[in-house]
Amino acid sequence: MDEREVTGKPDSKLTSADFRSVTLRSLALMSSFNYERMQALGFLYGIGRPLRKIYAGDNEGLREAMRRHMAAFNMTCAPSTFVMGIALAMEEMYAADRSIDRSGVNAIKVSLMGPLSGIGDTFFWGIFRILACSLGVSFAAQGNPIAPFILLLVFNVPNMLVRWFGVQLGYHRGSELIERLERGGQMKLVTHCAGIIGAISIGTMIAMWVSITCPLTFAIGDMQIIIQEYLDQIIPKLLPLVATLSVYGALKRNIKVPLIIAALVILGFGLGVCGAVAM
Repeated sequence: MDEREVTGKPDSKLTSADFRSVTLRSLALMSSFNYERMQALGFLYGIGRPLRKIYAGDNEGLREAMRRHMAAFNMTCAPSTFVMGIALAMEEMYAADRSIDRSGVNAIKVSLMGPLSGIGDTFFWGIFRILACSLGVSFAAQGNPIAPFILLLVFNVPNMLVRWFGVQLGYHRGSELIERLERGGQMKLVTHCAGIIGAISIGTMIAMWVSITCPLTFAIGDMQIIIQEYLDQIIPKLLPLVATLSVYGALKRNIKVPLIIAALVILGFGLGVCGAVAM
C-alpha cells in the first residue's frame, strides 16, 4: 500500500512516517524553552521533517515557513501535536497556492493555545499525573519493584496516544475544515476572529502573570490616598499592561532582548528601592 493512502489525502506529500516523526519529535517541545519565544523552536523541530518535504525544491518557501513558526508558542505538550497537524495542513495549502494569506496559521495557533492547554492541564496534570503517582506510591509502599514502571506507564501511555492521534486528527480534520472555509470565502473572517481570541488570551496572560503594583500612598489631612486604587479605577492592571506594551514596543524596534532584560532589571530595582513599584 502506498503510504499516502494512510494519510487519507491522495495529493498529500506526507506519509505515516512523517506523522511518527512529528509524534516523536514533539517530545522535545520543551527542550529549548525560553521566555522570548517559549516553545517556538521545539514546535518548528516537531514539524521540521514534513515541512521540508512540503517545500521540497522551494528553499525560499521553506525559509518563510520556518520564520512563521518561530513566532511565540506555548501550550500543554501532549495536545500540541493537534496544532502541529493543522499547521502542516495549512502549509500544504500555502505551498500549493502562493496567493493565500499566510498570516492565518499563526492566528490559528494562538487561538488554540488557551483552550487546548485548559483541556490538557485538566487531564494530564489534574487526572493522569495524580492517578499515576497514586498507583506508583501504593506499589512502592508494598516494596514492589514495578512501582516506577506503573507510574510511567499510566502517565505516558495516554500521553503518547494523544500525541499520535492528535497530529492525524489535526492534519485530516483541520485541513478539511480549512479547505471548506477557503472555498466559502470565510477564511479571512476566521483568521480575524482567531486573532481577536489570541489578543484576548494574551491580555488574560498579562493580567495573570505580570504582577506590578504601586504601593505609594499620600495623606491629605485625614484622607489617605492610595495611588494603586486610583490606577485601578482608570484601568485594572494598568501597570502590567504598560510594562508589557513597553517591552513589545522595544521588540518591534529590534532592540536586543538582553538589553531589554537589563533595562527591566535596572528600572525595576531602582523603582523598587524608591518604593514606587512592588511585585
